[in-house]
Amino acid sequence: MTSRRLPVGDGALIQIVDAALADARRRSGAWLECRPGCTQCCVGVFAISPLDAARLRRGMVRLKESDPERAGRVRARARDSVARLSAEFPGDTLTGELHDGEEAEERFAKFGNDEACPVLDPETGLCDLYGARPMTRRTFGPPVRVEDGLGVCELCFHGATDEQIAECEMIPDPDDVEGKLLEKLEKKGLRGRTIVAFCVT
Repeated sequence: MTSRRLPVGDGALIQIVDAALADARRRSGAWLECRPGCTQCCVGVFAISPLDAARLRRGMVRLKESDPERAGRVRARARDSVARLSAEFPGDTLTGELHDGEEAEERFAKFGNDEACPVLDPETGLCDLYGARPMTRRTFGPPVRVEDGLGVCELCFHGATDEQIAECEMIPDPDDVEGKLLEKLEKKGLRGRTIVAFCVT
């Protein structure tokens, strides 16, 4: 399903998204509550792309090289998470790949909403693979365009008007670099979404 090798261009994608996040943070000012130790976006299972999975796996390799004990704790939390989630997992528990289709999507929407991300260090409240985090977590917090308007973290923008929120909109990947990289991976046979716990075990 996924590989540790990242396609050429992933580094550029990260720079684009991180620059967009920095700009959104600057414009959001005090409206944005995201701080180290805030774990709002770290609870609840979410789907990740093959590109996210490859980035996380590479991050795990690097963490194992630099801090084997911490990497071991991440893997142990991930194994525990997989054990808790497997019975209801709307996908293949051997590969970790999520099933496609409407029924699977409905099951996933109700799945693992109270499960902490295994990469979250429960003692510090920090992400052990912050530099390798998936796109949905790189863009969490500031207003981002979704199907029915602007999505924003429920802890942020309290008291802000719709206009004030719109002024802080983050456009994370205006040229769809991520989509092009995912197409490259798909041509190599790497497709299918998974979740963080299956990815880092």
